[in-house]
Amino acid sequence: MNMRKRLVLGNWKMNGSRQDSRDWAGAAARIATDHPLIDVGIMPATVHLQEAQQAKGNSPLWLGAQNLAAYDNGAYTGEVSAQMLLEFGVRAVLCGHSERRQLLGDNDSVVKAKLQRALAAGLIPVLCLGETLEQRESGATESVVLGQLDSALSQLQSKELERIVIAYEPVWAIGTGLTASPAQAQAVHALIRSAIAQRDAILASLIRILYGGSVKGSNAAELFAQADVDGGLIGGASLVPSEFAAICRAASQDG
Repeated sequence: MNMRKRLVLGNWKMNGSRQDSRDWAGAAARIATDHPLIDVGIMPATVHLQEAQQAKGNSPLWLGAQNLAAYDNGAYTGEVSAQMLLEFGVRAVLCGHSERRQLLGDNDSVVKAKLQRALAAGLIPVLCLGETLEQRESGATESVVLGQLDSALSQLQSKELERIVIAYEPVWAIGTGLTASPAQAQAVHALIRSAIAQRDAILASLIRILYGGSVKGSNAAELFAQADVDGGLIGGASLVPSEFAAICRAASQDG
């Protein structure tokens, strides 16, 4: 059995009303309580963090954020600082999600700055890595993923690395209905773990690497059964409580 405690995070993206967020968070809190062998978390839109915080109550559900500023407090109109997130009980935050890399200008330098800001504030950064379809078809998956990893983790010490969660999210399998096969996912997860092992072998055996790319209740068990897949970063399926529950059940089978 995998000794790394599995983690399932629901990324709600820019979806839902305040009432939706209360309902979804309440359902996720019940799911988290029902599955104590794994960690379960949700990442609502920033403006709905308060609703989610209230709805989760004292459950073990993690509360996460989808983004944070690469700066401390100051004259950065429209940004949300790590300290602001902490006020809502946020525990983890995405850094480098593919949509922010592709659509919103978060290059490797920005991702690294955000990750370091999260670490400095005591948050758990969820570092997202992944290649586009064009990059995969050209044989560049390894160089792209390892380049993103090296950029983000360079200059960090082992005590900082051990606080990071990594999510492999092939861009070509997000919102497209396509999913990396279990073997494809495992190959990249193993690549990532091997690269970390070159820095610290013990840390590499402990760090959690999630798969994010059209995970559903129907394919979760097979994906999570892979040796280096330690859970999932779930998009659309996390907005459907029954689907999210099915994914968490699959994670608990091997948790």
